[in-house]
Amino acid sequence: MGKISFIVFEGGEGCGKTTQTKALADRLRRLGFHIVLTHEPGGTLLGNKLRRWVKWGRGVTTQTELFLFLSSRSQLVNRVIRPALEKGQIVICDRFDASTFAYQGYGRGMDLDFLRMVNTFVTDGFSPDLIVLLDISAEQGLARKKMKLDVFEREEFLFHQKVREGYLKMAAADPERWMVVDATLPEVKIQDIVWERVQESLG
Repeated sequence: MGKISFIVFEGGEGCGKTTQTKALADRLRRLGFHIVLTHEPGGTLLGNKLRRWVKWGRGVTTQTELFLFLSSRSQLVNRVIRPALEKGQIVICDRFDASTFAYQGYGRGMDLDFLRMVNTFVTDGFSPDLIVLLDISAEQGLARKKMKLDVFEREEFLFHQKVREGYLKMAAADPERWMVVDATLPEVKIQDIVWERVQESLG
């Protein structure tokens, strides 16, 4: 793998993505790197509004859900990710396009080829250099969620199992870009495992 500039953290509910994205961003900033830390859905004014609809709205259809996510991603790529990468900054994102394939594809059963087509359209082909999958069983991940549950966290258990299986299939199919980390490990241990991989690309 060459130089890593665009890093994404993925995983099911309760896997600890937000904690790990912030930890990596802080570590790189301390070394003097210019970091853009963002998230999906959201990361822009429009994206944050769409986030509220897609995660907390009631009666949103599967098709509407998909296009809300895609709209948010289009804004994020064109207003945040592309400009940052063009400036030579490192972008760290809490979820990106793999979430669409995991949740709407494997979880909801939408056609994967169709999802690839529309996703390529909204991302202009932008894809992460490194995808960190924080892998955890559906049981353990959901057990960590203690606050008010959003629309995905309220889904039936089978849905979350399918999401995890989808992530693992994607990781197995592209091992050069994906790294799978046991999300049940201590937070500091996970940070060190991820850092070892990132550090290699920084020389």
